[in-house]
Amino acid sequence: MKLSILDLAPISPESTIADSFHSSVRLAQLAERSGYERVWYAEHHNMSTIASSATSLLIGHVAHHTEHIRLGSGGVMLPNHSPLVIAEQFGTLKELFGDRIDLGLGRAPGTDMNTLRALRRDPSAADSFPHDVLELQAYLAGESRIAGVRAIPGDGTKVPLYILGSSLFGAKLAAQLGLPYAFASHFAPAALHDAVATYRSEFRPSAQLAEPYVIAGVGVIAADTPEEAHRLRTEAERHRVAAFLNRNKDRSLSEAEIDMLMQTPQAEQIIDMMRYTAVGTGEVVADYLRHFATTAQADELITAHHPIREEDRLRSVHVTAQACALA
Repeated sequence: MKLSILDLAPISPESTIADSFHSSVRLAQLAERSGYERVWYAEHHNMSTIASSATSLLIGHVAHHTEHIRLGSGGVMLPNHSPLVIAEQFGTLKELFGDRIDLGLGRAPGTDMNTLRALRRDPSAADSFPHDVLELQAYLAGESRIAGVRAIPGDGTKVPLYILGSSLFGAKLAAQLGLPYAFASHFAPAALHDAVATYRSEFRPSAQLAEPYVIAGVGVIAADTPEEAHRLRTEAERHRVAAFLNRNKDRSLSEAEIDMLMQTPQAEQIIDMMRYTAVGTGEVVADYLRHFATTAQADELITAHHPIREEDRLRSVHVTAQACALA
């Protein structure tokens, strides 16, 4: 079973953004030693608990401190950017670090509507996502669709593309273009099975990929005892509810206020985003992941380790790798 990691570069309570970047390096180094396939970083904006907004810069930073593990975006929100600029950024990464770089692409803004406007993005930009993917792919293949324009660096580097999604739209596009498909079931579980079935049934081979390839997201909270794992889950749920419902407010919530929020329908919806989460000791987590990979028809799982503190998150990564015999 291939396992990878999605690192959101979380900013833990009472830590700094610089601490988050140091933590991402340590996590990637542990993943490399432990036998994980890749580590991806997701583009988010205006979120006080996530530091991965400048995704390509973070990939480059981590690549400098690792040796062979694949690194990439999970994903770059392409409608926020010019395809030419992304081709240049990831072409630069490919030239610097060789065949270790992945380029996962999404069409959501990765933020709220006010921040979308601050990004100078037209809300209708998502409509051009398929065209933008083709334009980007052509730059990387050295076959520009715009006369006289080349991505330098980027031209001819053939950085592999992945389509990310949480609906049938991304599944159909990935199938049509013959690209690997990564489904965001770690936070958007509802359409997982329909999307994967659609992708597999409609897949057309391409120069990049001969057979369909599915990566499914899944949460993980692995610990040395069941009690510790469930304590970490409760902590992660409370942290997530507070982060969503108190987003970008001037003050943090008290424990009593979070207790009240946890009883609301909004909290129930937020917690359901973690529906596919393996919680427990290594053996329990490994069994869950094997079953999930089978039912999701996934060729690879990308794990989002939910513990809030770095030491607990790294322990979860290590326990999972040992239980799944990755190394």
